[in-house]
Amino acid sequence: MTVYLLAGGGTAGHVNPLLATADAIRAREPDATLLVLGTAEGLESRLVPERGYELLTIERVPFPRRVNLATFAFPARFLRAVRRVRMFIAARKVDIVVGFGGYAAAPAYLAARRAGIPLVIHEANALPGIANKWGSRMTRYVAVTFPNTRLPHSHLTGMPLRVEIASLDRDAIRAEALRYFGLDTTRPVLLVTGGSTGAARINATVAAAARDITAAGWQILHTVGETREFVDPKIAGYHPLPYCDRMDFALAVADFVVARSGAATVSELAGLGIPSVFVPYPVGNGEQELNARDLVAVGGAIICRDSEFTGEWVRNSLIPLLANGEQRRTMANRASAAGIRDGAERLADMVFSAISESRA
Repeated sequence: MTVYLLAGGGTAGHVNPLLATADAIRAREPDATLLVLGTAEGLESRLVPERGYELLTIERVPFPRRVNLATFAFPARFLRAVRRVRMFIAARKVDIVVGFGGYAAAPAYLAARRAGIPLVIHEANALPGIANKWGSRMTRYVAVTFPNTRLPHSHLTGMPLRVEIASLDRDAIRAEALRYFGLDTTRPVLLVTGGSTGAARINATVAAAARDITAAGWQILHTVGETREFVDPKIAGYHPLPYCDRMDFALAVADFVVARSGAATVSELAGLGIPSVFVPYPVGNGEQELNARDLVAVGGAIICRDSEFTGEWVRNSLIPLLANGEQRRTMANRASAAGIRDGAERLADMVFSAISESRA
């Protein structure tokens, strides 16, 4: 019986592909032991037990990005975390470590190397994180979501998607999904989402332009996030939701999407062949724009920078695009051709290969 240690966490961007990969491994090897390494503070502390996996925790030890007091304490704290992972590996007889980046990943990478067991790394974003940049030099088994990701030894597997998205038959459940949201069965649907916390620019612009969009014959399903700043304009055909707990239904009804370009969102829309406009999150290191770059290059999506996503842009660019059925169909076909729906299975294949080669 194989014992897997899957390391990562902190955010949904690390936890969700980890869980999708764990599910793919469990489906093919039901008697395997699947352990997850994370922290007590991250999203994994809730999502991992809910999914039925055992969570092992270590101290949260972020890489210092500037010189301060934490910089001098980092080496000792990091090595303490590595020793704790080594203890888990020995006590639970772990055969392989599979890392997804985040605070728990880097100690696991060094622990795997010192224990002499195989290491597989998956990078979700086009711009790799610090832990995966460092860890990718320790193994030949490095999986990436996007073709433009630059990491040593990388192989394109795509994003491990949730099974409910990877196996989604949009046509089969569309009628049920339209009823679920109370949408008109005769009008196309524009899905707008800025993620679970919302996106202020997208929310404000779409709410202000909702009357123009609906006048063009479309209806809008808009997940606005948990925010107090949003004001519902109360327009017929405009359906704002604070949170959507059935994103499979939302994607099933979507004829076009406006969204941030997190790695999972880009991967899901490409895999499902849904044309889109991405409005990358403007703060940080620019990774969201890089995430969308490959899909935009093949014609499956369009980028509009956050500062340019205004009511004028909606009227002059988005609404004409929504009215152009031929262009939307072309975008959908090109997105589908570039998309990868079996990323979890591809990553599981890499994991099994790493185990087989180590045993051979």
